Amino acid sequence: MKYSIHSHRNGKELLETQHREIWEELQKVLDEITEEDLIKQFPLSKNKMSLSSAINNLIKERLSSKEWVPEAPIFQDPEYSQKRETIWRLDFAKGPISIEVSFNHGEALAWNLTKPTLASEMNHVRKAIQTKVGVIILVKEGMKSAGAFDGAVGSYEKAIRYLKPMHTLLTVPTVLIGLKAPKTFEVEKEMRNGRNVGVIKLNDT
Repeated sequence: MKYSIHSHRNGKELLETQHREIWEELQKVLDEITEEDLIKQFPLSKNKMSLSSAINNLIKERLSSKEWVPEAPIFQDPEYSQKRETIWRLDFAKGPISIEVSFNHGEALAWNLTKPTLASEMNHVRKAIQTKVGVIILVKEGMKSAGAFDGAVGSYEKAIRYLKPMHTLLTVPTVLIGLKAPKTFEVEKEMRNGRNVGVIKLNDT
């Protein structure tokens, strides 16, 4: 996949210098997800309304194979680390890096941006991990349209706007990754059996 990168509090610079190996590993995972992979994964996804599940599944499969911990708890305290306490979990963590894949409603965007800071700062609740750099994976506006994402999904561009008023709150260095629209296809919604479903449409070349 192609993507844009935005650095908050020198997040990109820290990844490139102090955590280069793990940063290159993450980039390689994203770089190697092809448009053909997305097309093949789409019909296997539970949610066939958009590319959301297909992208999530591929990222999870490939990061997990490289020993990234999915649904990593921020805290050790059982009150906050039980499986049902998903609000206190990061999508992925490995060493000093935590990742949130933020394809949900825009109202959750501020919380998704905040979680890596929770994972980095000292807390009255005993911590399970200690994040040094957070990574938030989002879709760009072009991908929202081409991938048939819900219009309410918080985009990469919107997240960048959030960083300025939240600057003093978001103390951990962070990198925003904005996934770009595919060039060879798009997802269109069609009415089938009385309900809308997403359908892959190849672009004319």
